[in-house]
Amino acid sequence: MADPPLARPAVKARGRPQSVLFACTLNAVRSPMAEAIARHYFGRGIRFDSAGLKRGEPNGFAIAAMAEIGMDISRHRPKTFEDLADANYDLIVTLSPEAHHHALEFARDLSAEVVYWPTPDPSATQGSRETILDAYRQTRDGVAARIKSYLHRPWDGQG
Repeated sequence: MADPPLARPAVKARGRPQSVLFACTLNAVRSPMAEAIARHYFGRGIRFDSAGLKRGEPNGFAIAAMAEIGMDISRHRPKTFEDLADANYDLIVTLSPEAHHHALEFARDLSAEVVYWPTPDPSATQGSRETILDAYRQTRDGVAARIKSYLHRPWDGQG
Protein backbone atom coordinates (compact mmCIF):
# COMPACT_ATOMS: atom_id res chain seq x y z
CA MET A 1 0.00 0.00 0.00
CA ALA A 2 1.45 3.38 -0.98
CA ASP A 3 1.90 6.07 1.63
CA PRO A 4 -0.79 8.76 1.61
CA PRO A 5 0.31 12.15 0.32
CA LEU A 6 1.86 14.58 2.78
CA ALA A 7 0.23 17.63 1.20
CA ARG A 8 -2.31 19.63 3.17
CA PRO A 9 -4.13 18.75 6.38
CA ALA A 10 -7.80 17.83 6.08
CA VAL A 11 -8.86 20.91 8.08
CA LYS A 12 -6.76 23.99 8.84
CA ALA A 13 -6.23 24.54 12.56
CA ARG A 14 -7.39 27.89 13.96
CA GLY A 15 -4.90 27.95 16.80
CA ARG A 16 -2.74 25.73 18.92
CA PRO A 17 -4.63 22.46 19.48
CA GLN A 18 -6.12 21.80 22.90
CA SER A 19 -6.41 18.05 22.31
CA VAL A 20 -4.19 15.78 20.21
CA LEU A 21 -4.56 12.13 19.24
CA PHE A 22 -1.56 10.14 18.00
CA ALA A 23 -2.54 7.09 15.96
CA CYS A 24 -0.68 4.12 14.53
CA THR A 25 -1.47 0.52 13.72
CA LEU A 26 -1.39 -1.26 17.11
CA ASN A 27 -1.04 1.53 19.71
CA ALA A 28 1.90 -0.38 21.17
CA VAL A 29 5.05 1.44 19.95
CA ARG A 30 4.88 4.63 17.89
CA SER A 31 1.72 6.28 19.19
CA PRO A 32 2.34 5.57 22.91
CA MET A 33 5.86 6.95 22.48
CA ALA A 34 4.43 10.06 20.84
CA GLU A 35 1.77 10.47 23.53
CA ALA A 36 4.34 10.23 26.35
CA ILE A 37 6.80 12.60 24.65
CA ALA A 38 4.11 15.17 23.88
CA ARG A 39 2.71 14.97 27.39
CA HIS A 40 6.22 15.42 28.80
CA TYR A 41 6.86 18.62 26.82
CA PHE A 42 3.35 20.10 26.51
CA GLY A 43 1.16 18.24 29.00
CA ARG A 44 -0.11 21.16 31.03
CA GLY A 45 -1.65 23.03 28.13
CA ILE A 46 -2.78 20.27 25.78
CA ARG A 47 -4.65 16.96 26.30
CA PHE A 48 -2.91 14.00 24.61
CA ASP A 49 -4.14 10.52 23.78
CA SER A 50 -3.18 7.64 21.49
CA ALA A 51 -4.94 4.83 19.66
CA GLY A 52 -4.42 2.16 17.04
CA LEU A 53 -6.43 0.37 14.42
CA LYS A 54 -6.05 -2.78 16.49
CA ARG A 55 -5.16 -3.28 20.13
CA GLY A 56 -1.54 -4.46 20.33
CA GLU A 57 0.41 -5.67 23.32
CA PRO A 58 2.79 -3.50 25.38
CA ASN A 59 6.24 -3.64 23.77
CA GLY A 60 9.33 -4.18 25.92
CA PHE A 61 11.69 -2.44 23.49
CA ALA A 62 9.46 0.64 23.37
CA ILE A 63 9.30 0.66 27.17
CA ALA A 64 13.11 0.37 27.37
CA ALA A 65 13.77 3.10 24.78
CA MET A 66 11.46 5.51 26.59
CA ALA A 67 12.94 4.63 30.01
CA GLU A 68 16.34 5.70 28.66
CA ILE A 69 15.04 9.27 28.45
CA GLY A 70 13.16 9.14 31.75
CA MET A 71 9.66 8.45 30.42
CA ASP A 72 7.66 5.50 31.72
CA ILE A 73 5.17 3.95 29.29
CA SER A 74 5.04 0.60 31.08
CA ARG A 75 1.50 1.27 32.31
CA HIS A 76 0.18 2.22 28.87
CA ARG A 77 -2.75 0.06 27.82
CA PRO A 78 -3.29 -0.03 24.04
CA LYS A 79 -6.58 1.42 22.78
CA THR A 80 -8.40 1.40 19.47
CA PHE A 81 -10.29 4.15 17.68
CA GLU A 82 -13.49 2.45 18.84
CA ASP A 83 -12.45 3.01 22.46
CA LEU A 84 -12.44 6.75 21.67
CA ALA A 85 -15.78 6.91 19.89
CA ASP A 86 -17.07 9.75 22.09
CA ALA A 87 -13.81 11.70 22.16
CA ASN A 88 -13.13 14.92 20.30
CA TYR A 89 -9.71 16.09 19.11
CA ASP A 90 -8.41 19.28 17.50
CA LEU A 91 -5.46 17.47 15.91
CA ILE A 92 -4.95 13.85 14.88
CA VAL A 93 -1.37 12.88 14.03
CA THR A 94 -1.11 9.59 12.18
CA LEU A 95 2.12 7.62 12.17
CA SER A 96 1.24 4.81 9.75
CA PRO A 97 -0.55 4.84 6.37
CA GLU A 98 -3.32 2.55 7.64
CA ALA A 99 -3.96 4.78 10.65
CA HIS A 100 -4.05 7.83 8.39
CA HIS A 101 -6.82 6.40 6.23
CA HIS A 102 -8.82 5.41 9.31
CA ALA A 103 -8.26 8.79 10.99
CA LEU A 104 -9.68 10.62 7.98
CA GLU A 105 -12.89 8.60 8.39
CA PHE A 106 -12.85 9.02 12.19
CA ALA A 107 -12.47 12.80 11.85
CA ARG A 108 -15.10 13.20 9.15
CA ASP A 109 -17.61 14.69 11.60
CA LEU A 110 -15.02 16.44 13.78
CA SER A 111 -13.44 19.81 13.22
CA ALA A 112 -10.03 18.18 13.48
CA GLU A 113 -6.84 18.71 11.56
CA VAL A 114 -5.41 15.36 10.40
CA VAL A 115 -1.71 15.19 9.57
CA TYR A 116 0.44 12.27 8.49
CA TRP A 117 3.99 11.80 9.78
CA PRO A 118 5.48 8.71 8.10
CA THR A 119 7.20 6.85 10.92
CA PRO A 120 8.92 3.50 10.41
CA ASP A 121 7.75 0.69 12.67
CA PRO A 122 10.82 -0.39 14.65
CA SER A 123 9.16 -3.70 15.60
CA ALA A 124 9.96 -4.91 12.07
CA THR A 125 13.70 -4.61 12.78
CA GLN A 126 15.72 -7.81 13.03
CA GLY A 127 19.16 -8.45 14.44
CA SER A 128 20.84 -8.23 17.80
CA ARG A 129 19.13 -6.72 20.83
CA GLU A 130 21.24 -3.57 20.40
CA THR A 131 20.33 -3.28 16.70
CA ILE A 132 16.65 -3.58 17.53
CA LEU A 133 16.89 -1.12 20.42
CA ASP A 134 18.68 1.36 18.13
CA ALA A 135 15.69 1.23 15.76
CA TYR A 136 13.37 2.07 18.66
CA ARG A 137 15.66 4.93 19.69
CA GLN A 138 15.60 6.32 16.14
CA THR A 139 11.80 6.18 16.11
CA ARG A 140 11.62 7.80 19.56
CA ASP A 141 14.04 10.58 18.64
CA GLY A 142 12.41 11.24 15.27
CA VAL A 143 8.95 11.48 16.82
CA ALA A 144 10.26 13.73 19.62
CA ALA A 145 11.86 16.13 17.13
CA ARG A 146 8.66 16.39 15.07
CA ILE A 147 6.46 16.93 18.12
CA LYS A 148 8.68 19.69 19.50
CA SER A 149 8.95 21.39 16.12
CA TYR A 150 5.25 21.11 15.26
CA LEU A 151 3.80 22.17 18.60
CA HIS A 152 6.31 25.00 19.08
CA ARG A 153 5.40 26.57 15.72
CA PRO A 154 3.43 29.83 15.57
CA TRP A 155 -0.33 29.25 15.29
CA ASP A 156 -2.92 31.51 13.68
CA GLY A 157 -3.76 34.26 16.14
CA GLN A 158 -1.00 33.20 18.53
CA GLY A 159 2.60 34.36 18.86
